[in-house]
Amino acid sequence: MADRGILNDVLAALPLPALAINRHERIVAINAQAEGLLGKGAVDRHFVTVLRQPTLVEAVEGLLEDGKPRSVPYLGGDPVRPLTYQVTLRAIGTGSSLIASFEDMTHAAQAGQMRRDFVANVSHELRTPLTSLMGFIETLSGPARDDAKARDRFLQIMAGETERMNRLVGDLLSLSRVEADERVRPTTPVNLRDILQSTLRNLNPLAVDRDVLLRPSFGEDRITLTADADQLLQVFTNLIENAIKYGAPGKFVDIGAETSLHDPAMRGPAVRVTVRDYGNGIAPEHLPRLTERFYRADSHRSRALGGTGLGLAIVKHILNRHRGRLKIASTVGEGAEFTVILPMDSEAAPADRAEKLA
Repeated sequence: MADRGILNDVLAALPLPALAINRHERIVAINAQAEGLLGKGAVDRHFVTVLRQPTLVEAVEGLLEDGKPRSVPYLGGDPVRPLTYQVTLRAIGTGSSLIASFEDMTHAAQAGQMRRDFVANVSHELRTPLTSLMGFIETLSGPARDDAKARDRFLQIMAGETERMNRLVGDLLSLSRVEADERVRPTTPVNLRDILQSTLRNLNPLAVDRDVLLRPSFGEDRITLTADADQLLQVFTNLIENAIKYGAPGKFVDIGAETSLHDPAMRGPAVRVTVRDYGNGIAPEHLPRLTERFYRADSHRSRALGGTGLGLAIVKHILNRHRGRLKIASTVGEGAEFTVILPMDSEAAPADRAEKLA
């Protein structure tokens, strides 16, 4: 076994958590990063009392026996913040001792889990309408073949399920495109006021149908941003459409815009667009997760209203591309407020400290 002083110097120079184990299966050196992971007081202890996980224990014992390098997973952290490491074991000296280094793979593991969850969710969301369609087709091919009334009713339901799948596929494609462009900043100057007006024109028939009154307050002044107009139209369409659907009949949906030279969230010039409804509101435990893919505060009502569970995820990624933010506030029984914060160029910002565009 190498001199402990040399080992300590070698481990201290490594960027990863690392420790050394001698042929007597005791830890003889450990760097500060590994102490942060495994705790202090590991030196001179049998490695099993420190690295308790069976797969790692087996790998260490195997290397000390045959000298062949190994790589195994190791789970660290705590239940609140679990961490995933890949531990690489390599023999030193004559092969009767080893160095173990821990590479943090938590982000990669989480990304992998997110992909698996995403595939599972997509499969579930598609399977439900497909199962329904298959059932109706089977019924129309058999018992209801000659029942005109049942046929018309089933075909109407099938059309609704087909439209649901079409919306889901459309949102999946949209999410894919947004994620692909997320690191490419827009370069085109646009007038935010025109985008908001277009959104309100498009959604006014839905508001009339649901007996909701759209109440804008963003005036006639230009609000110039460097942005992707189509994507911002998608953001405000999603937020205002949600406000109409989840708001209360006979009440308002307020849409306001306010510019500021020193917005605290952007630490510079910005515009805030707020969409507020006066519906049932959202329970506080749901708020942090609303922008997750397929997360729904009320899954039954969301599906009934035609939601795919991807709208706010798309909004989040579009705002990431624009270096913007989304803030959500709600009180149960009083409605919900969604605020989009977008950075502005200095020359496009108002000269005073804040200007309510009304």
